[in-house]
Amino acid sequence: MNILAIETSCDETAAALVTDTGDVLSNVVASQIADHAAFGGVVPEIASRRHTELIGGVVAEAMAEAGISKEDLHGVCVTQGPGLVGALLVGISFAKALAWGLNIPLCGINHLEGHLSAAKIDHEITYPHIGMVVSGGHTSLYRIDNPSSIIQIGQTLDDAAGEAFDKVAKLLDLGYPGGVIIEKISQGIDPHTIDLPRPMINDGSYDFSFSGLKTAVLNRVIAEEIFTDMDLRFSGLPQTRKPVPGKEALIPKIASAFQEAVVDVLTAKAIQAVKDHGADLLVVSGGVASNTALRMRLKTVTSEEGINLVIPERKYCTDNAAMIGIAGIRYFREGLIAPLDINARSRWPLTAETRGILS
Repeated sequence: MNILAIETSCDETAAALVTDTGDVLSNVVASQIADHAAFGGVVPEIASRRHTELIGGVVAEAMAEAGISKEDLHGVCVTQGPGLVGALLVGISFAKALAWGLNIPLCGINHLEGHLSAAKIDHEITYPHIGMVVSGGHTSLYRIDNPSSIIQIGQTLDDAAGEAFDKVAKLLDLGYPGGVIIEKISQGIDPHTIDLPRPMINDGSYDFSFSGLKTAVLNRVIAEEIFTDMDLRFSGLPQTRKPVPGKEALIPKIASAFQEAVVDVLTAKAIQAVKDHGADLLVVSGGVASNTALRMRLKTVTSEEGINLVIPERKYCTDNAAMIGIAGIRYFREGLIAPLDINARSRWPLTAETRGILS
């Protein structure tokens, strides 16, 4: 069975061809980073317009790369949510039209299940296990008892980890995307020269909070008088600021300390969840799972604790359509076919009740 998958939940226009045996035949992603960089974050209207311009070419490229024609397709799956409504609608509309025109089944996939399913690419996954999705819009922990049973056990109470990276990068006048830049300038910098908090790290829950850490960075920047004309509101920060002469060296130190604090919290919560739930496997996915410091820490700690770890290749951590296609395999097998009037879901928690999948 050849499945075309489409992903347009945020600012990546992506299409992939996968088979029902889990083989990825192609995986094409068109990035919009250059379109949003000047604004320090994703602008929903710009994202929607770019998806409209790019999606036809991206799908054609994915099919050509896989050597698959439209007549060889057996199903289409598309990200239905969560995400930006306008962006989601572009992918959904394209997928619905294609499914109708070819008279093949359509499946609407939860973006978060897609991230968790990325671990199945080139890896054998055992159950039960703990899954952690860490991205620009989500930071959540799940207990996964079997492919159809995904139970959320923890989530961010405010900013997602990736969102915090972007906001701190903007505060430090580093540019966009924040996670990539902070990782780069933190290399070789001792993260312990600046003291920052680890919010909720020992509170006994599986929930996260990064807004306080973000504020701690802001307060440190103000106290050190790194920039002139500082605005106390993140939303009001000027697009371009220059550090006070002699203060430049503090910027990578603060960035490194921030990254270390995020890594500490994510690792501690994930490991505790694995232990508490008697699992022996931890799956970590999402864009922030591309961060080298996080990957290295998780590998070290899981090895010490005797826990198996699966982190997808970086190209499958960031938003992509291959993960949506892999998630869609189960939908087609279980007959979870969507009607052609499905709509975008900006908020769609990955739980049994909202997915309507579990009995």
